[in-house]
Amino acid sequence: MAMTDVLSAEDIKKAVGAFSAAESFNYKKFFEMVGLKKKSPEDVKKVFHILDKDRSGFIEEEELKFVLKGFTPEGRDLSDKETKALLAAGDKDGDGKIGAD
Repeated sequence: MAMTDVLSAEDIKKAVGAFSAAESFNYKKFFEMVGLKKKSPEDVKKVFHILDKDRSGFIEEEELKFVLKGFTPEGRDLSDKETKALLAAGDKDGDGKIGAD
């Protein structure tokens, strides 16, 4: 499954472009721009599984660094600071990874 099976290619392009500058990534704005906030829980889980490159059922810090590339190959890598902020926002139980729920 490709990201464009769930989200609009145009929305992805705009969102990734909006955060192309280093240290500019804002996960709340990004997820809103790509249209995830309007998607069903099932569609959000589909996106999660696309981003879970190692199919572990979790998105770990190393996978988060490349989250923008998970949406489009033209995406940049997140900085360590951006990666840690995204992990902190999604890691509800403090285990260092983000689960699908």
